[in-house]
Formats: sequence, structure tokens, C-alpha cells
Amino acid sequence: MLEQAMKDQLSTYLANLREPIELVATLGDCETSQKTRALLEDIAALHDMVTARFDGTEGRKPSFVIRRASDAEKWVRFAGLPMGHEFTSLVLALLWAGGHPPKVDADLIEQVRALEGDFEFEMYFSLSCHNCPDVVQALTLMALENPRINATLIEGGAFKEEVEERGVLAVPATFLNGESFYNGKMELAEILSKLDSGADAKAAEKLSAQESFEVLVVGGGPAGVATGIYTARKGFRTGIATERFGGQLNDTLGIENLPGTLYTEGPKLAGELERQVAENDIELMKNARGVALKPAAQKGGLHTLELANGGSLKARSIVLATGARWRNLGVPGEAEYRNKGVAYCPHCDGPLFKGKRIAVIGGGNSGVEAAIDLAKIVGHVSLIEFDAKLRADAVLQAKLQSLGNVDILTSAQTTEITGAGGKVNGLIYKNRETGEEHRVELEGVFVQIGLVPNTEWLADSGVELSKYGEVVVDSRGATNLPGIFAAGDGTTAPYKQIVAAMGDGANAGLTAFDYLIRTEPAEDIAQAA
Repeated sequence: MLEQAMKDQLSTYLANLREPIELVATLGDCETSQKTRALLEDIAALHDMVTARFDGTEGRKPSFVIRRASDAEKWVRFAGLPMGHEFTSLVLALLWAGGHPPKVDADLIEQVRALEGDFEFEMYFSLSCHNCPDVVQALTLMALENPRINATLIEGGAFKEEVEERGVLAVPATFLNGESFYNGKMELAEILSKLDSGADAKAAEKLSAQESFEVLVVGGGPAGVATGIYTARKGFRTGIATERFGGQLNDTLGIENLPGTLYTEGPKLAGELERQVAENDIELMKNARGVALKPAAQKGGLHTLELANGGSLKARSIVLATGARWRNLGVPGEAEYRNKGVAYCPHCDGPLFKGKRIAVIGGGNSGVEAAIDLAKIVGHVSLIEFDAKLRADAVLQAKLQSLGNVDILTSAQTTEITGAGGKVNGLIYKNRETGEEHRVELEGVFVQIGLVPNTEWLADSGVELSKYGEVVVDSRGATNLPGIFAAGDGTTAPYKQIVAAMGDGANAGLTAFDYLIRTEPAEDIAQAA
């Protein structure tokens, strides 16, 4: 099942096992079951602390449990083959079950162990989903740390009838005790905040206890990380507060225009950025969403960032690198059928629409790239563009037009997404030239119409915003308020690109450095007076 290179790599990882683990499989006669047997036999052959059995009685076939031999009450179950993006999740499950300590905040692990109640998680993933591993790994850790938490992690492609029956049209899709729990990416802290009523208070207390920063970056995407690296290397106490580390990188696959890097993928790049943050001794605070900014009363004073969990952080300078998010269509049916046929991530959810008719709304690079990728999977793609012509790069347009299962509709204004039985069944668009309305029968709609800056929470802060909600910055990344700077996709910077955001972040970091060395702290001024 595993190629020799993967066996060699896995063997190296398994050397970290501290105690025996058992793999208990339930198999059928299908090809996937045969592959599952081969996979587990390969794993067991790599280390004498791993044993594989094939006498399981689970209803889903194929599936297998990973458990510590000395504590059978703590286990995690994979249904289907955890390959592709989930192979790393499989490796971590083996290591954690075998006693290798997870690289997770000790406070979070204690929260997991202290959870009271019985939690039966079922989570659906696809092998091409780059957002799914975070949820898979969080639930795996929880199940292996608390015997009252069970987790079954299901590869949707191996259980298509079940996916259809439960109405799963977007992954990651997580169910708790038989009921829908959450659709989308979640990290461990976010799951705990939903389960543990005291989690937010604990996190708020911990954050509020932080000493004031010299530079506090709000946002953990490419712009924010670049800022943090530059200011930390200048010797300033630097913190990054972010709701979702990596930002839009988590939703980006192929990256081929980053100088010095022939090819990478967004989640991989986000992982590299997080390692670089750690190497530079930057205080990284995840699941920390800003809800209000209170600028310092005087130049050189401390600004205050208030957080959604009730905590707050203080800093002499703040760099706003809040990024942006996918823009919604804002038409009837979009919100109602979100994750029920309306999707925003073609890489994650595309496999769930195999052989079906779908639409992609948006004729820019993102929309055309999505249509090209989806055309390889789905039965038919209708690309719908509001403008009279596509706006994507010529090379992308040529590729799109060469595909036989794609229709291109321009001057088309989507007015409604329709559905029945809890699922999308079509959309209605108006021809902007003739005024005529048309209906397209389909089962999925992927919205790719640009970005909205994550700046609504700054409306009452005094920071100047453009009519589009972007933070207004000068050529050096400075805002209209002293000691507050901004960078990246949430600003008036013209180009919303990864490499541009990194440059903006470095620029803002250097400007913050210049501000700090030229501005005395307000406390020192008061004492001198």
C-alpha cells in the first residue's frame, strides 16, 4: 500500500513510540477495504510496538480503531483511508496513541481532560480538503486524552450514501451526539470554547495578564507575520493576536508566483510561517479576535485591543493586518443553503459534487481557476460573470475555453439561489443586456467574487477607513493615528497578493520600529514632568 519512501519516513516517526498500540479493523469485500488491510499491515510491520487485528465489529466498512494497548477506553476511529492531506493526521494519531507527547499548549490539554459529559463526534473529510486536518487532529487528540470523548473520522468518498443521507455538502463537517455541531475549519481552542462554558473566561484571563507589547500585530496572515518577524528581530517585544493563523492561506492551494519558491500550497506556507514565528520568539495568541481598538490618549501611550472573549491586550504600537474574507453574493437563498450546496472553497468541497452540475460565480482569476479545477471533477460547470467579459488572466481564460463541460455566461447577474429539501437545486440570473431572467438547474454554487476587508470592528476606533472599508495607509504603512499602522489585504494597498502582503507587512514593521525609537513612552514623559 505504502511506497518505500513513505515507509521509510513512517518508520522514522514510529521510533518515537513509547508504548504499544493496537490497530483494530472492520473490513468488507470492497477495494477500499483491501487497501485498508494493506495499509495497516504495512504500519504493523514497521515497528514491534504496533499490532494489527482484523476482527472489528464496527458498522462502517472499512474502518479501524487506533488505541493504546494499556488503555482501550481511549481510541480514535478512521472510516475509509486517511491518505492525501490526512496522512499526517494518521501519523499523529499513531504517535499520540503510543505516548508521544503532542506539541499543544498544556493548558488546552488540561481543558480536554477536565471536560465533563459524554461526547460522540463524527466528522466528515475529503482527501483533497486542506482545512480538514486541523479538525481531524483536534478531535483525535481529544479522543486520546479523555475516555468520555469518542471520535470517528470519516472519508466522505468511501461513504457516499451516508454523506448524501446526512446532507453533507461541505467539509469539514462535524457532528456531535448525532446532531450537526459545526461546518468548517476549527482548531482545538475553538472546539473547547464551544464545549467548555469557562473556556473563554480562562483564555481572557490569560491574555489580559500579558505584559504590554512594544509591537502588537492584529492578524496572523502573511502581512502580520512579516511585520512580527521584522520587529522581533529589532529586539522589540512583539505579539501576534489572530483569530485564524494563516488567514486566506488556509484556503489557497497552488502558489506558483512567490519569488524563490517554484511551488507551494497555502496550508504548507502557513505552517512554515508559524515555525518562523516560533523561531523569532514572538508571542503568538490564537483564537484571539479583536472587537474594539482604543487608541492611546496621547502619542507614546499604550493602545488597547479588546477581544471577543473578554480579554484585552496593550501595546505601544499596533499593526493592523486583519486581511479579508470571501465576499458574499447577498442574494436570496445564499445564506439559507450555505454548506447545503452553496460553497466558497472549491478545493475542499469540490469532491462532494462529483458528476454533478454546478455553477461558479465570478470571472476573475479566482473564479476561473475554480471552474478549471472543478471541471475535472463535476459533470458540468456554468461560469457566471456579472461583467460583459471575464477579468481573469488570458492564459486562464484560454484554458477554461478549451474545456468541453464548461459554459461561460457573461453580463449575467445572479438574483437568487433556489433549493428544495434542504439542498440547492438551481439559480436564477438576469441577462443584464436584455433584462430576461433565466434559470439554471444545478446542485452546487461556488461563490468567487472577491474579498471584503475584516475591518468592521474598527468603525468607532478613529482609524480612517475608505468607502470600501479598507484601512487608509500612506506609502509607509502609517494610518491617521500615531502609533497605529496597517498592512495587507485589509488596507488601501492596491494589490491583494501574498507577496505584496508580505512586503506591506515588512514595510509597516519598519515604520513601527522608526516610530518607537523616535517616540518616548508617555509614562516616561509624565514622570519627567
